[in-house]
Amino acid sequence: MIIAVFIVGYIAIIFEHNIKVNKTASALLMAVLAWMFLFLVKQDVHALGEKVNDISQIIFFLLGAMTLVEVIDVHKGFKVVTDLIQTNSKKKMLWIIGFATFFLSAILDNLTTTIVMVSLLRKIVPDHKERMLLGALVVIAANAGGAWTPIGDVTTTMLWINGNITTLSVMKALILPSLVSLIVALILMGWNLKGTYPNLVERAHKEVVEPGSRIVFYSGVGALVFVPIFKALTGLPPFMGILISLGMLWLITDILHAPYETRQHLRIPQILSRIDTSGVLFFLGILLCISALDVAGILQHLAVFLDQTIGNISVIATLIGMISAIIDNVPLVAAGMGMYSMQTYPVDSYLWQMLAFCAGTGGSILIIGSAAGVAFMGLEKVNFIWYVKKVSLVALISYLSGVAAFMLQHAVL
Repeated sequence: MIIAVFIVGYIAIIFEHNIKVNKTASALLMAVLAWMFLFLVKQDVHALGEKVNDISQIIFFLLGAMTLVEVIDVHKGFKVVTDLIQTNSKKKMLWIIGFATFFLSAILDNLTTTIVMVSLLRKIVPDHKERMLLGALVVIAANAGGAWTPIGDVTTTMLWINGNITTLSVMKALILPSLVSLIVALILMGWNLKGTYPNLVERAHKEVVEPGSRIVFYSGVGALVFVPIFKALTGLPPFMGILISLGMLWLITDILHAPYETRQHLRIPQILSRIDTSGVLFFLGILLCISALDVAGILQHLAVFLDQTIGNISVIATLIGMISAIIDNVPLVAAGMGMYSMQTYPVDSYLWQMLAFCAGTGGSILIIGSAAGVAFMGLEKVNFIWYVKKVSLVALISYLSGVAAFMLQHAVL
């Protein structure tokens, strides 16, 4: 019965635009119904409490990180990135946007970075058709950049918070494959790209910033970078690091803006209304439902089936990445965490690192396969078929190149 609830709920999530029901509603209903049917068979309150404890850490972390990024955005702090653009060349622009997105995503996250970069492109490249290719690259670069740090992608964050991976190990293991994935995409997408954008540099520097924008930008980015350092120094969970970082930035913005009545929109109580609460509740519903499948033993049976049928961990992880182009990578990684035990695959093992990379970058193959792609689709009204024709093959080659680089690096080292 639990499997039926999950399948029906997930179909509703995939076709939310067709059935006109928000995916968050489907996810929450799916989660509670799954646990309800589980309790009819086995009332395990202790197991539910343990799962809620693990999930709440991810939710608190996401809320804190989203608030930090929103504070920077409201202050127009990301103009620091805009100021890096000093060229009208289309090919050079592609490479600048690609690397800026890649490293920004590693610090922020792929969804936020995509929103920031696409919004930036809309200000400096007014022609919609001209922006399409750059926007598609942003999706690939954001997913590749988010995969190699514990705060760059929700799935990598999940593995990090759960203790499957550690900060330095995952960064060392995944930065090269992620860079290979990005560079392959840049070469393929820029192959026939020629010409210049008219008056682009002038438009890039016209945006007016808010008071204290640079202070907030550097403080906010520093606060995000501080989170893994805080965990290493204190041993406290990552959500505590994000909360102390948010508290510090809150203090800074209050000191900057409290004396001025006209700056109330720059203070965090006002900014909190801009947070994507619906998105956070969606993650809550998905993770709760997956945890019900885990407690019911369904994920363990799936792991045994895959091992008996395929048997190769590298192939399984690669397939999970490709499936994430169709199914959201959050439940896939959550399922992977439930399928394989930490006793069999300890901290920083090959499986967890490869799963982080594959789930993070495989979603670029289709526009609906990642939060970054969905954001790009919504912001620019991108057609699904256009993305398949123009981008999917590039994204697939980019993904497989990164997988090959990861496997080669592991074999050599």
